[in-house]
Amino acid sequence: MIRRKDRNLHVVREQEDPTDRIVREILEELNSENDLQRDADGSGRKRRRTPGWKLRLGLILLAAASIGVYLLVNLQTYSRVRITETYENEGAANNNYKEFGGGILKYSRDGISYFNQNGKEQWNHSYQIKSPFIELEQESGVVADKGGNDIFVIQKDGIKGEIHTAMPIEKVSVSKQGIVGAILKNDSSAEVICYDIKGNILVEHKTSSAGTGYPMDVSLSGNGEVMQVLYFYTQDGKITSRVMYYNFGEAGEKETDNQVSGQEYENTVMATGFFMNQDTSAAVGDNCLVIYKGGEIPQESVRVNIDKKIRSVFHSERYIGLILKNEGKEGYELRLYNADGKLVISKDFTGDYSNVKICGRQVIMYDGKECCIFLRNGIQKFDGEMDHNIMEIFPIMGVNKYIVMSTDGMEKIRLVK
Repeated sequence: MIRRKDRNLHVVREQEDPTDRIVREILEELNSENDLQRDADGSGRKRRRTPGWKLRLGLILLAAASIGVYLLVNLQTYSRVRITETYENEGAANNNYKEFGGGILKYSRDGISYFNQNGKEQWNHSYQIKSPFIELEQESGVVADKGGNDIFVIQKDGIKGEIHTAMPIEKVSVSKQGIVGAILKNDSSAEVICYDIKGNILVEHKTSSAGTGYPMDVSLSGNGEVMQVLYFYTQDGKITSRVMYYNFGEAGEKETDNQVSGQEYENTVMATGFFMNQDTSAAVGDNCLVIYKGGEIPQESVRVNIDKKIRSVFHSERYIGLILKNEGKEGYELRLYNADGKLVISKDFTGDYSNVKICGRQVIMYDGKECCIFLRNGIQKFDGEMDHNIMEIFPIMGVNKYIVMSTDGMEKIRLVK
């Protein structure tokens, strides 16, 4: 079903920001030193090339200016924002938003739509679900009904498939191609099922508390061939977690239930698992972070002990992030690990942020109007608030430019002092 497009879109633009103008003028002036000089009569004939020393000087000045602009922009903390463009639409307060494929997904209980960075709707699809939640990968995503039975597979150009489950949905994961893994449960049992993009069952794995344990999380590799499942069980009063891998390709054909590897962790509750790329995956428990290597048969590579209470877990293709509660002092600690388990950031901060994400080389945290941004090098880029409650935020091309989704619609902003 196609929903009627919003017709009250209103765009407000501001004149070119002084920072952009200064950067543009410096670069234009320096680049002009390297152009071919022309005759004074305007004939356009080549007269002579810039001498070598002048070319070298121009390149040095260009490099120096670039470094200066970079340091000017990044070696300071901004506290305010300037709105440069506004895209207003009705009903924004009833929607949720997620960055996806360079644009924005808008979803609610009534449907989902996709907008480009200029606020223009690309497609929309209507449905009726009670508790929508969304999981996204680079090229595919799913919006599902928590506790319901409907899953919709999405890509940048629209809805690609609809899945109806026989049991209520607990967790979902999606591969780049749109293969879906789901944990389904009712009052007496739980299952882990994989579907293709059209809803056909590829794998059905029943679980039991006396056997594998209760499934806590499911994740799929990019090609959809390897599945990670985290299980939890108790035995003789002891808490144990299992991290199991199933390969549905050649490597797992001769294995029981396609299981190719597994590891147990005593006195640990493994609750979050994910693939960073085809060859690297991870699981995060209440007291450790474990990284696994191997595209077909993942094996534990690095185990990092965590000595603080974990509040948030987030990741990208390159980094794993944790927000930890400080003990004995105020606030929280931001930790960022690379795919080899090496600590690359450890920064303390104050403020409670319910939303945390990695965008490229930035860690963005927000809650209500409050927002905090750290760079990969540990510099705090922003600490302040927006004009409206933030529902999604992500960087775009330009100096200190971001898109912010709020209850008033979409805004393009710039961080300023």
